[in-house]
Parts: sequence; C-alpha cells; structure tokens
Amino acid sequence: VQLQASGGGLVQAGGSLRLSCTASGRGSSSYAMGWFRQAPGREREFVAAISGSGGSAYYADSVKGRFAISRDNAKNTASLQMNSLKPEDTAVYYCAAGNSWRAVLTTRGSYDYWGQGTQVTVSS
Repeated sequence: VQLQASGGGLVQAGGSLRLSCTASGRGSSSYAMGWFRQAPGREREFVAAISGSGGSAYYADSVKGRFAISRDNAKNTASLQMNSLKPEDTAVYYCAAGNSWRAVLTTRGSYDYWGQGTQVTVSS
C-alpha cells in the first residue's frame, strides 16, 4: 500500500486547511486511516483516525471540535478538515494506513503504512 498526502500549506491563525491522503494498492480501500503530526523537536503524535468502514472516528483532545476526518472508500481517499487553526497546529502531518475494518487505530505501532508528510504552518 502506498499513501500520498497533499493539501498542506501556510495559513493564518483561525483559518482552515483540508488535507487529503490517497491510498493505492491491494485492499487499501478497507484499511483504517489515521493522521499524525510532528513538530520540530517533538515526537510524532496522534491527531485523528477513522475505521476502515468509516463508521468510527477518534480525535486527540487538542483537535477535538476543530478537525474532522472522513473517507471516501470509492476513491481510496481519507481527508482531514482542519478549522480554527492555531499556531500550535504547525507541524508536518502524516497519513497512515492500518489493517482494520471496524476498529479505530490510535497508536503509531498499529499502522503498517505511512505517507511522506505534508507541512502545515499556521502563522499568528
């Protein structure tokens, strides 16, 4: 499975961005998907995840109510809508895929495949 992330950029605080992750490869449309982020000098942290079926989602407390994860299995795409962005959201965002249809995966070790990362910069 290969993952291609896109949609990062520079935005002012309070603005919005939408990240997309397109998966390719056998079985990729049924994989659970997640987004993680890594700021300079910090460890990669969980942001949001959605089950393979799309029936369940989970968010980090820091983004709950501001970010929304979704997926379109017909297009093998998962998206992360980010609203009310804050400077502390600045990081490289990575999408990931793991073999789970029903469960939401929230830990790095649960994921088998990773995208290349896309930079999100929020200016104050």
